[in-house]
Amino acid sequence: MIEARDLEFAYPSGPPVIRGVSMTLGRGVMGALIGPNGCGKSTLIRLLAGLLAPSAGSILLHGTALGAIASRDRPRLLAYVPQTIARAFPFTALEIVLTGRSPYLPRFAFEDRRDVDRAMQAMQTVGIAELAGRPVTELSAGERQLVSLARALAQEADLLLLDEPAASLDLKHRTVIIRRLAELRARCSLTVLLVTHDLSMLASEFDMVFAMRHGALAAVGPPQETLRESVLAEVYDDNQLRVRCVDGRTFIWSEV
Repeated sequence: MIEARDLEFAYPSGPPVIRGVSMTLGRGVMGALIGPNGCGKSTLIRLLAGLLAPSAGSILLHGTALGAIASRDRPRLLAYVPQTIARAFPFTALEIVLTGRSPYLPRFAFEDRRDVDRAMQAMQTVGIAELAGRPVTELSAGERQLVSLARALAQEADLLLLDEPAASLDLKHRTVIIRRLAELRARCSLTVLLVTHDLSMLASEFDMVFAMRHGALAAVGPPQETLRESVLAEVYDDNQLRVRCVDGRTFIWSEV
């Protein structure tokens, strides 16, 4: 589905932020990107989304160089959910979600009933259909994040890249979002890569974990291999991290 080969990246006049990252995410796989603050997670996901250009290395989507895919075609293949959604203008939640249908519209055309139905279906999937007519300027940060996720789902792309989508959500909605993504993965072979700090939720639904440290991948593998104390101690530079499995659930905490 998507493959990165020896990625390097640095912001202008700054040190390298991404160092030699190579990774592969197959079709229908749910992957989590973890690591301490400032390790390069958001930068890496923006590189994979094509929002930044690597200074070295390459990114392949369905075997084709990401940069060679036309800008109009790319949103049909991948969708990106940022950490925050702007709320400068009082567009309704439905109007925001409908922008996810733009890759399928002819030039200068407007959305039709089918597009509205797809947008509403996406909002129902994330549980915010009742917000359709509400201006985003009146929504909470968590509600705006759900709108952003619904917009990405309305794109009907095969690959979903999410930068901490649950950061502003309460526990109930965090759980709902992960379950909905897992259902879409099972039903539609959706491929997901999600940046998260919530390690305890990874073991139940995710297939792969990519752990970053200082701009490089420190560990890659299924949750049962990466969510170990020895691995996490290196990734987070914290020897006090503890991992326990109780009744099939994984609990991770620091004793400090």
